[in-house]
Amino acid sequence: MPQADKNDKTALQAGTNTRGRDGKLVSMQIRDYLDLLSSDAPAPGGGSVSALSAAQGAALVAMVCELTIPKEKYAQYKDLCTLVRTEITKVRDQLIEGIDRDTEAYSRVSAAFKMAKDTDEQKKARSEAIQKATAEATRVPYETMEICLKGLDITAEIVGRSNPNAASDLGVAALNLLAGLKGAYMNVMINLPGIKDEKIREEFDNAAGMVKEAEAKAADIYSKVMAAL
Repeated sequence: MPQADKNDKTALQAGTNTRGRDGKLVSMQIRDYLDLLSSDAPAPGGGSVSALSAAQGAALVAMVCELTIPKEKYAQYKDLCTLVRTEITKVRDQLIEGIDRDTEAYSRVSAAFKMAKDTDEQKKARSEAIQKATAEATRVPYETMEICLKGLDITAEIVGRSNPNAASDLGVAALNLLAGLKGAYMNVMINLPGIKDEKIREEFDNAAGMVKEAEAKAADIYSKVMAAL
């Protein structure tokens, strides 16, 4: 999600008519979504894209489970893949929610910057609204990072313990989950300087550590997948 430009006159809802019937990004046709993403509308942006990328990774893990569970030759993996399918589907659904949550968070930041600032009272209200919205706009991608990390942990559980014909899909899943996490991290970092409250800033102290942890997990998955191809 891009930082709100104080001089931005572009309405957040530009391109709304091309969204899904419920007004959600996740309800759009793929081409319509990409057209909106390619436009000069300030959102969706990198935060929504990060959540979508990670959601695709989670969906791939679920697919590998589906390609394993009913196969008699992989019966020894059935219970594990059944459990993983349940857990990764929860991750996928949370990431799907994150696609629109990021855009909605930007909407609140943008609206706060556009508040009146003619009087001292208005300036105070505007400043408080900006701080509140910016904190929330930082929490959203931070939570995406946490979800992605969980997704990588789940993915690792079935590497070498699932249908080997879909091994490459697990590698792609890990790369997408890592991309989603690192993209979300950049959104945390671009918003963090706008938060004045040190206690709130401390909520995100573990972000850099999560990136390192995720990189190690994804690299391990990738190397194991490549060795099996």
